[in-house]
Amino acid sequence: MRKIFVTGIGTDVGKTVTSAIVVEALKADYWKPVQAGTYYTTDSENVKKWISNDKTVIHPESYKLREPKSPHEASEIEGVIVNFEKIILPQTNNILVIEGAGGVMVPVNKQFFIIDLIKKFKAETIVVIQNYLGSINHSLLTIDALKNRGIKILGLVFNGSPHAPSQQIIESYTGLKTISWIVKEPAINKEVILKYSKDFQSI
Repeated sequence: MRKIFVTGIGTDVGKTVTSAIVVEALKADYWKPVQAGTYYTTDSENVKKWISNDKTVIHPESYKLREPKSPHEASEIEGVIVNFEKIILPQTNNILVIEGAGGVMVPVNKQFFIIDLIKKFKAETIVVIQNYLGSINHSLLTIDALKNRGIKILGLVFNGSPHAPSQQIIESYTGLKTISWIVKEPAINKEVILKYSKDFQSI
């Protein structure tokens, strides 16, 4: 089973939209191991709403936490013990797209971080970068952390208004390619996901 982990340089940088695009492009399955912040909707529900193919299976989360906080804090507030060993890959013969929570150093519990899940699953990784002041620093730190643990990075996805100086320095320092640049869309829907999916069909 091929596993592609979609991570990012922080929270709300476009991981769920990117995950939906990769899922649509590869007709892959989707899994969010740990979901925090379920008051209104979940990332799994959004991906299901945005994709068009009928092959994808949305696998249930290992842990669903109501509070929109780091999983280790949300679980403590709710009296839930997040057991790292019980976060187990779902069974599938399809490609599996896995979406992380926040950035790579977000704590899953008091011992383990999102980056430990990536390592545990032996997954290839896509790094989602939102363009903002400070994003170069956050991007390079994220990529260094992944490389230092021997995690394969498939490429970069930029999100927001195109800004060549940021893209160029990140690509130059890391030696990574940009798979796609997702501009700010008026709304996210099936048509938008399909539009970008062509960029990911050969990853």
